[in-house]
Amino acid sequence: MVARLHYLELASPDPLATAQFYERAMGYEVRHTNDAIIASGPDRHLIFVPGAPKTLMRAGFAVPNVAERDRLAARIERAGFSHRPVVTDLLTDAIETVDPDGNRFVFGIARDRSQRMQALPARLQHVVVASRDPAKIVRFFVDALGFTLSDDVVDGEGGIRTSFLRCSQEHHSFAVFKAAEDRLDHHCYETTDWNMIRDWGDHMASEHIPIQWGPGRHGPGNNLFLFVHDPDGNWVEISAELEIVDHQRPAGRWPHEQRTLNSWGQGLLRS
Repeated sequence: MVARLHYLELASPDPLATAQFYERAMGYEVRHTNDAIIASGPDRHLIFVPGAPKTLMRAGFAVPNVAERDRLAARIERAGFSHRPVVTDLLTDAIETVDPDGNRFVFGIARDRSQRMQALPARLQHVVVASRDPAKIVRFFVDALGFTLSDDVVDGEGGIRTSFLRCSQEHHSFAVFKAAEDRLDHHCYETTDWNMIRDWGDHMASEHIPIQWGPGRHGPGNNLFLFVHDPDGNWVEISAELEIVDHQRPAGRWPHEQRTLNSWGQGLLRS
């Protein structure tokens, strides 16, 4: 499976206010359609619709060509799941499938939405959800979608607390952790290097948006990070230096402890 995260559709009790936050925080340009607000920037797109907070409505992945989409469709069917064609503003020739928690995932060809605007670099790179049964989600992503497991985080009894999965050589474009409810946790933007993490921190300060966690470095993925909150309580991550994984590398196992989440200091254990 070869794909990259292209857009997210997020529910919000106040889509306009949330879109305006991302306009300030992440340099998005916002436009309105009949039933949604679409925010676009260099290598990043979000769609906002009315709904409950911390709800992932859809995650859209771009595949390189129709042949890759067709291979994915056949794989989904062989795994016993269904898919359907969908029309989206940001992907063409797209299909949609649903994971065991009801999260919707769209795969298609990226539309040419070249952005001429000036903004700090930050490519939409991964999305993370919480699940009451993450093992089912992992099986769906591996068996039906063809993602590869990069790392597990394991508790003292051997139970899986977090799983990181990839659809390219980047360490993860999707992750899931065990929690008491099914919900969106965070999404992440990959920037260029440590100096740009600094520049993003300065940008957030200029907009009076406090950094909630970081800067730090994750264990799984080895990436630098900082986090802020959006108005709906979603975590928003800026990352750099995410691990590039050799295709032959076996999946790793990490202990469920603060140091795994942040090798530099405090880790926020949410599972």
